Amino acid sequence: MASSKEYLNFILEQLSELEEITHRSMMGEYIIYYRGKIAAYICDDRFLVKPVKSAAELMPDAPHELPYEGAKEMLLVENIDDKEFLKRLFNAMYDELPMPKKRRKNNDNN
Repeated sequence: MASSKEYLNFILEQLSELEEITHRSMMGEYIIYYRGKIAAYICDDRFLVKPVKSAAELMPDAPHELPYEGAKEMLLVENIDDKEFLKRLFNAMYDELPMPKKRRKNNDNN
């Protein structure tokens, strides 16, 4: 089941107090970037964040869920109505998020 545009727009509105929130569509789901780093996924109308230490500390009872089959577990954010909490969560997580991997350019001219 793909995530709805309405759910994406709701989450983006909830994150609107943060600067540099961007997203990318991926096979009917969405990747959420914070200041250039992957911070969360929207999958099946669920908001999932990377299970970094600060996120686990802020959400100690958060369920661990798979965004899609074959993926690593992430933390389900259940408190999506609280903009201040989401802002605190993303700011706490930022330093622990991995830098994006550089994409290699295909230089094959054969």
